[in-house]
Amino acid sequence: MATDVLEGQLDRTFAALSDPTRRAIVERLADGEASVTELAAPFSMSLPAVSKHLKVLEKARLISRGRKAQWRPCRLEPEPLKEASDWLEEYRRLWEERLDRLDEYLRTLQGKEQDDE
Repeated sequence: MATDVLEGQLDRTFAALSDPTRRAIVERLADGEASVTELAAPFSMSLPAVSKHLKVLEKARLISRGRKAQWRPCRLEPEPLKEASDWLEEYRRLWEERLDRLDEYLRTLQGKEQDDE
């Protein structure tokens, strides 16, 4: 059950991060809170278009929106990114171990070739 929940979150995280605009928004929010207007500034798109990107990020739990008087800041929520990073780290370790074993095997073969000469 917990694995299903994590896999669902990973799917939402990777789907949300598949778009370069949303990745740029996440990068910007890593520097701190920002309003929709501030987040839209570097893009040549309308505020409603940026808001759609923010809704995708919010649905994926990558960001949250607060309210401070008239200002509605967006902030990065790091937990889903950490879960994705942890998931990727497991596979990085797996492939490094496999490549290390392959390297060792190839060195063994090279040693046998030199012995045969």
